[in-house]
Amino acid sequence: MTPKGLDKLGLDNIGKVYYNLDYDEVIKHTLERLETKPTALGATTVDTGIFTGRSPKDKYFVKQQPSEKYIAWGDINQPISPELFDELFDIMKKELSGKDLYISDAYVGASPSSRRSIRFVSEIAWHAHFVKNMFIRPSIEELKDFSPDFTLYSSGNAVNKKFKEHGLNSEVFVVFNIEENIALVGGTWYGGEIKKGIFTMMNYWLPLEGKLSMHCSANIGEENDTALFFGLSGTGKTTLSTDPKRRLIGDDEHGWDEHGVFNFEGGCYAKVINLDPESEPEIYNAIKKGALLENVVLDDDGNVLFDDNSKTENTRVSYPIEFIENHECTLMGPHPKNIIFLSADAFGVLPPVSKLTKEQAMYYFLSGYTAKVAGTERGITEPVATFSACFGEAFLPLHPTVYAELLGKKIDEHEVNVYLVNTGWTGGPYGVGHRMSIKDTRGCINGILSGAINKSEFETLPVFNLQIPKTLEGVNTDVLNPMNTWEDKEAYLETLKKLGSMFQKNFHRYDDAANTAQIAQAGPAV
Repeated sequence: MTPKGLDKLGLDNIGKVYYNLDYDEVIKHTLERLETKPTALGATTVDTGIFTGRSPKDKYFVKQQPSEKYIAWGDINQPISPELFDELFDIMKKELSGKDLYISDAYVGASPSSRRSIRFVSEIAWHAHFVKNMFIRPSIEELKDFSPDFTLYSSGNAVNKKFKEHGLNSEVFVVFNIEENIALVGGTWYGGEIKKGIFTMMNYWLPLEGKLSMHCSANIGEENDTALFFGLSGTGKTTLSTDPKRRLIGDDEHGWDEHGVFNFEGGCYAKVINLDPESEPEIYNAIKKGALLENVVLDDDGNVLFDDNSKTENTRVSYPIEFIENHECTLMGPHPKNIIFLSADAFGVLPPVSKLTKEQAMYYFLSGYTAKVAGTERGITEPVATFSACFGEAFLPLHPTVYAELLGKKIDEHEVNVYLVNTGWTGGPYGVGHRMSIKDTRGCINGILSGAINKSEFETLPVFNLQIPKTLEGVNTDVLNPMNTWEDKEAYLETLKKLGSMFQKNFHRYDDAANTAQIAQAGPAV
């Protein structure tokens, strides 16, 4: 099958086009072209070169009407002119012209009323494999009439040698031209740029239609009850949303429209550093033929050395969601019954679970809090608070309050319960206390999903004014109120106030935004 619209790509002397290859074909191409290596697990593996992660400082939007009035310009969404875009596009077109190309057409968004049709153009086969894993695969019938809404061009060889003259950060450029429906990923081979590039665009399109885009995982229970899990890295989002009693809708990117919740993607992109088949069997078992590993180390027999971080800590695997046995095949669910914000509080002062009002939900959504433990850097002796708006600030083209207001509206409209769950420390901060037991955290999650928590009697946590249950089946009663776990109660209150001040300081960034004063009142009162 030949894709329609090749003449609209702007490329000269296109060679052979490999279009939406099946798995056997695309894997054969990557191996024969020496782009990938086979592994003992059946999956193939690729090295992405010097870039083993995204390049956030090289991300730009073309500043032009009408889209420029919607974008929150700043360090995350940097502007470039239409003229500079044309220069960068010329670099990309010169690199891709006169070559055989891999063209992949796919959908983003499982909900038919909200999905977009995306065309991916690359000169390498493993990008086609990555796209096939990560996005929603159209049927043969759908491909016959496929017309892309948006096109993403990628080439690690397309580098901008005039970046200093252009006032840009480096030779790498990740550029979005909203008016022309084009994205360019130049100078880097890293697959995550493709994935998060399209996520960024969905974060632009959907809220302007009154639909919420979300950086979260989602699952659905036997009672057809959908739950959403938000959380930054290290909070347990992937682990806690994987439940043998609940079907996985998706692990990372979702939308919420008039019909309910839906996955943006058709696959998963999981970290595999120190992967343990006993603690994460679903991910381990998904690493088979069709899965694509990134930047892992192999021994001489092709065995993956999961604990080897010599290339990067950010070793990954992409695979179609069908490789997870207990997944929701429609990639959709009804309007959520419960929303869970996960925070790994290394200060050890937040309760293992607390119930939020709508205003508190909007506050903690805008805060996007977790805490990193003290690292190896000299002088760092205590936890470091981390705030990322909406639990995904790096991918938000619009102002964070746009997403928060949509969340508040949908919580009201669908009477959703929202909870804050601390998967971090208790009994003291990192280095003094201990990590919350997975048994107690699972007990909190189970109490939320079963509704048992609603039968609890609640008390109020000082400073943060959070409602915490006095008892909850399956959870050690002693840990429910974190003050009880600290030997020094005054030190606890002092640390609680200290963290509250950090929240307040972070939230001042929204002082100039409309309608945030009432939300701010739902935060800590120090």
